Amino acid sequence: MTTATAARRVVFPFTAIVGQDEMKLALLLNIIDPKIGGVMIMGDRGTGKSTTIRALADLLPEIEVVADDPFNSHPSDPDLMGDAARQKLEQGVEIPVAKKKITMVDLPLGATEDRVCGTIDIEKALSEGVKAFEPGLLAKANRGILYVDEVNLLDDHLVDVLLDSAASGWNTVEREGISIRHPARFVLVGSGNPEEGELRPQLLDRFGMHAEIHTVKEPALRVQIVEQRSDFDQNPLQFSDKYQPQQQALQQQLIKAQELLPSVQMDYDLRVKISEVCSELDVDGLRGDIVTNRAAKAIAAFEGRTEVTVDDIRRVITLCLRHRLRKDPLEAIDSGYKVDKAFSRVFGIEPTTDEMPEKTAQANGIGQAGGRYR
Repeated sequence: MTTATAARRVVFPFTAIVGQDEMKLALLLNIIDPKIGGVMIMGDRGTGKSTTIRALADLLPEIEVVADDPFNSHPSDPDLMGDAARQKLEQGVEIPVAKKKITMVDLPLGATEDRVCGTIDIEKALSEGVKAFEPGLLAKANRGILYVDEVNLLDDHLVDVLLDSAASGWNTVEREGISIRHPARFVLVGSGNPEEGELRPQLLDRFGMHAEIHTVKEPALRVQIVEQRSDFDQNPLQFSDKYQPQQQALQQQLIKAQELLPSVQMDYDLRVKISEVCSELDVDGLRGDIVTNRAAKAIAAFEGRTEVTVDDIRRVITLCLRHRLRKDPLEAIDSGYKVDKAFSRVFGIEPTTDEMPEKTAQANGIGQAGGRYR
């Protein structure tokens, strides 16, 4: 065993995770197209939310960044560069390039706004005449994943800051007449347990997708999950090595999907029908239409196709719309039945769900025990 292999932090492999396919699908689609707007994952305790998100970050490929840059700036794209890197590019100065793993930043519940957004050293700015900026977590998360566990317990003003940065791709810090702006493009992933409180509907609407996860009921699957966890805990390296071929195959599939995404087309009729479903469900605003279009294209790219099908839309529309139906803060989030019913009526096909919430996974066509991603 090499020193590098022995020293690396071993994470439970993404392709070894059994079930929870709705969550895995939403996360993969956001990696393919970060503009979908992030994922809100709500479910029971001990269902593998944090494990899955850390596994996803470990799965992702390395990216090229400007060496020693606090914002993980892109070496050639000005929209993904901090001010210092952009100035070098404009002046024609050679930019040192390094490769690093895509970053996953954990946002602690007790984080202050200064810790999240960064701070400006006013004393240094006044005495030395320079913009002394101490980057925060949003800077570290640029071009990566920002994960907020128990997002429903986070202060609303911090959630607002995160969602604004995720939507605009920029973070602005202003203090005493000094303003600093830097790129903050990340996939925002929030998780929580509905028993501990829900997010306000206005904030929920800002998340691109909403995945529901439930405790696995089938005894055989539960045994499989327990055995896998036991095998991993006994010998993490050996367990991870066993899944390395599947990990590499999925990593390559994601890279190809990102390259293919700009070429994916959707018929005008399908776009009209998506908007018809949103209209019939009385979804406020146009975020639902936009996210469903993006997610349908992402799933087509993931499967190596350049044309979106009705089945692609069926598999993502519940994830994109279920959290946008709620008008009353005390009302529960729809399990997918209303969305599926409206989709079936508009597209003229047979409904795929009954009224039982546990049928939602089958409604998305993802299958069981890892489905298409195993």
